[in-house]
Amino acid sequence: MSSHVFTSPLPNAELPEVPLTQYVLQRAAELRDRPAMVDGPTGRSYTFGELSDHIHRLAGGLAAKGFGPGSTLALLAPNIPEYATVFHAAAVAGGTVTTINPVYGVEEVRFQLNDAKATMIVTVADFAETARASMTQSEVTEVVVIGEPSFEDLYGEPIEQVEIDPKTQVVVLPYSSGTTGLPKGVMLTHYNLVSNLVQTQTIMEYQDDEVALAVLPFFHIYGMQVLMNSLLAEGVTVVTMPRFDMTQALSLIQEHRVTQFFAVPPIVLGLAKAPIVDDFDLSSVRKVFCGAAPLGGELAQEASKRLNCAVVQGYGMTELSPVSHATKGVDFKPGSNGIALPNTECRVVDPEGNDQGIDEEGELWIRGPQVMVGYLNNPEATAETIDADGWLRTGDVARIDADGHMYIVDRVKELIKYKGFQVPPAELEALMVTHPAVADVAVVGVPDVEAGELPKAFVVLKPGVEASAQDLQDFVGSHVASYKRIRLVEFTDEIPKSASGKILRRLLRGQSANEGC
Repeated sequence: MSSHVFTSPLPNAELPEVPLTQYVLQRAAELRDRPAMVDGPTGRSYTFGELSDHIHRLAGGLAAKGFGPGSTLALLAPNIPEYATVFHAAAVAGGTVTTINPVYGVEEVRFQLNDAKATMIVTVADFAETARASMTQSEVTEVVVIGEPSFEDLYGEPIEQVEIDPKTQVVVLPYSSGTTGLPKGVMLTHYNLVSNLVQTQTIMEYQDDEVALAVLPFFHIYGMQVLMNSLLAEGVTVVTMPRFDMTQALSLIQEHRVTQFFAVPPIVLGLAKAPIVDDFDLSSVRKVFCGAAPLGGELAQEASKRLNCAVVQGYGMTELSPVSHATKGVDFKPGSNGIALPNTECRVVDPEGNDQGIDEEGELWIRGPQVMVGYLNNPEATAETIDADGWLRTGDVARIDADGHMYIVDRVKELIKYKGFQVPPAELEALMVTHPAVADVAVVGVPDVEAGELPKAFVVLKPGVEASAQDLQDFVGSHVASYKRIRLVEFTDEIPKSASGKILRRLLRGQSANEGC
């Protein structure tokens, strides 16, 4: 079978085999007195020199406690400057960080701690109770709280990077929600992350006076890499927000003269339509970069016209460290996810395995140095996602035009994208069938202008047993993070399934569309 491989219109970049933190702090000495990270709500800040100093002193303290290669630290925190300190201190000490969503409940946190074999949790006061509750029945022996004596006591004599092999040492284990079962740990090496930082550097085109607003969470690969690591490596000042609030975001853009704003589609919707936008001076913004879910071309153009700046998008996934496609500078086409990054190969493959050509649709496959080494403790899922030749199946249906611009047109995978977050239907279904009133259930995403998609449950009740929609929504809400909650419930007599027993979600989505849900 012949393959049609699309390559980047940009020349390949030289990819250094160096530790992640060495690359991220490459300009720290040169920019020693420039603000590196600023806490938006309080103004607390670290210069590049101070950030480097804190990272290496915290790494020394971790190493003195025996943390190093083979050790995993769980980081459960919102976007604050200290996030970068802890993340990179663990990397310098030679260990691994597993980044946890701070809105997770105890059960979700405990699952990740055990799967990643974490021995320490670093968190903030607001989430300390959850951290301590989740460490029971895990290998975690210590909870350290940023801003409290336990954190200050963790500092030690500064150390340099512990020797590691960048190509094999897993530096971070973010968790990605698959369409089946529980979230999976994505093993990303120093080389994966550094390669993707170099690849994106060629396409983002930052100037020397950039200030960026970091509202997208650092625990998620988009915030971690595109915001935190990439911006610091480029010498950009990063203004952090612990949670998104439109008024506060607009205020910080005006106060700090933010030039680069990273968003997800619901935020772009607000920028295009919210009346409050007119109350702020946003003239400093040069570009809004959107990711995590497809952004419609018309909405991008509407926001662009209102802000008088480019609104562009990229494409990626946790398993790709995360970027495979992005808009070069401000050279965008409406609805396009941009062009392939340097050193990245793409294929568009139909359901029979045949390669498609220009402007033909099929599943997007990616191969490049940013592809993960695999899923932790899950060789079967790894083999299903990456073939023997290194091609990663994204699960997204795409087409690529004659100029190399890629467009996502549909999703093979069944993940629901709620406000840019991944909501795995199988996880919610497995939970809902444990309710004593539920006989069968299927969860699908239904379109919503503000959220992108809303998780909707189709529920078959057991004979003679009653439960209201609110009962079931409250039940789910008590077990999962807020973004995973069921937003709509419809009771039905039967869940449509294939001969093999697989839920026919397309029929349910179509049913919702026909009913105008």
